[in-house]
Amino acid sequence: MKKKIMTALGALLLACSLPLSGTAASKQLFKDVPPTKHFAQAVNELAERNIIGGYPDGTFKPSNSITRGQAAAIIAKMIKLDTDQVKNPNFKDVSTSNGYYKAIAAMAEKGIIGGYTDGRFGPNDPIKRGQMASILVKAFDLPRQYGENPFKDIGWGSNSSHYENILIIYHLGITTGTTSNTFSPNQPITRGQAAKMLKSTEEAKPTNIVTLSADELGWKRFFVMQKELNPEIFDAIHVEGKQGYRDDKIQLIPKKEGKATFIVADKHFFEAENYKKYYVNVKKENGELKLSLEETNDFLPTSVQLDMPYVDPVNEGVFGDREVAENISLTTMDGKKLSDNVTFTTCDHRNVCIDIDAPGQYIATVRLKSGKEVRYGIEAVSKKTHFFYDVKSLREEHTAVYKQGTADDIGEVKIATKGYEQIADITRDVNTNLFTARLTGKKEGTVVIEFEKPVRSEYYQQDGLRVDVKRMGSIWNVVIYSDGFTTDI
Repeated sequence: MKKKIMTALGALLLACSLPLSGTAASKQLFKDVPPTKHFAQAVNELAERNIIGGYPDGTFKPSNSITRGQAAAIIAKMIKLDTDQVKNPNFKDVSTSNGYYKAIAAMAEKGIIGGYTDGRFGPNDPIKRGQMASILVKAFDLPRQYGENPFKDIGWGSNSSHYENILIIYHLGITTGTTSNTFSPNQPITRGQAAKMLKSTEEAKPTNIVTLSADELGWKRFFVMQKELNPEIFDAIHVEGKQGYRDDKIQLIPKKEGKATFIVADKHFFEAENYKKYYVNVKKENGELKLSLEETNDFLPTSVQLDMPYVDPVNEGVFGDREVAENISLTTMDGKKLSDNVTFTTCDHRNVCIDIDAPGQYIATVRLKSGKEVRYGIEAVSKKTHFFYDVKSLREEHTAVYKQGTADDIGEVKIATKGYEQIADITRDVNTNLFTARLTGKKEGTVVIEFEKPVRSEYYQQDGLRVDVKRMGSIWNVVIYSDGFTTDI
């Protein structure tokens, strides 16, 4: 999801209140924060941790607005940012003598906050609800997951650039709207409300998220990520960085127990120079799902489909019966025996699939229940940015036939491909319009056969036939099929 550079800090009102409990709720550290207030527990707990403070007169002034500078100082302390070694963010209105300078600089350097377009930060400006949502999501690195939008005043068509972050904290239960269908993103937040929001965010952040940072890998960006095995056991969320901000990262969130795979690269896969492959292990520990990553260079066994021949290759029809496999043996392309009895499964209804566990070229010999045997060439190529091989198969066929309807008046036929004799020997039975293509074993390629009279139906015009000849190692295949185009309905 897109993140927009923040032009202001902000905060939001927590409309719901939680029951008070524990020592912090029963104490009254500030004379204007009685235990009955919905934010009392949060104020007292944060004060006891020296994260927030009151005024010299013993008050907290919970109804006062909280400023951008105050928010930066509180949050920086709460998430334990290093404020000693900071880079000057060069805001026009935040000098090194400003009491909030170090916190603002540390937050800006981490990409949690930003300034206005005119170069100011506005440390004394009050924070708004939408702004605070974006700060909290980034500061606490909340999972970038959100559901439906119940608010009519935020979204693509609204003036709020924080709507995604608003929905994140809303769906985590950190906040509600000001009404059932409004959020009021530009409404300021008070000190009491801010304390409640900060404490609620701290408690709501999931503890089982694993974050993978591009910076940790020595990269600037994550361009792609891919889940190949058991993708349903975890979510992977790409969080884009920005210039001058934190680099890209990926949040990994467990969903159910199991083992999966995950791959990231610093560029698109077809041009990736750097990539990482991981096993993702999700286990339940003490009732909670835990996710761990295990870097690997493994490739996984990959299923390849072997298309079964039709029982009647001349009159196969659209739903013709296919031969049934009884046994499969496997050798390398150069004849080294690997197995006399390969495990296979039915796939794509009437075909069979076998697993290939190493790159290379193979020959699979399938014994059919009809007693016949058919051979297949198989090729498996490893791609560094995948766990599975790129596989393909080619059934050995030295002859192919095509039966044109006898009622079709196609006239004379012309072979339009020059030098076709090197590719296939093609004949036509005039009485039945039966075309036969036979391999020459000299050259791969495509042969175009043109009809003098195209055959037209309601939705299709057939101009002729095509013959394709392919080779994989010592396995040759020839097919012949209709050549035409669909017409407008």
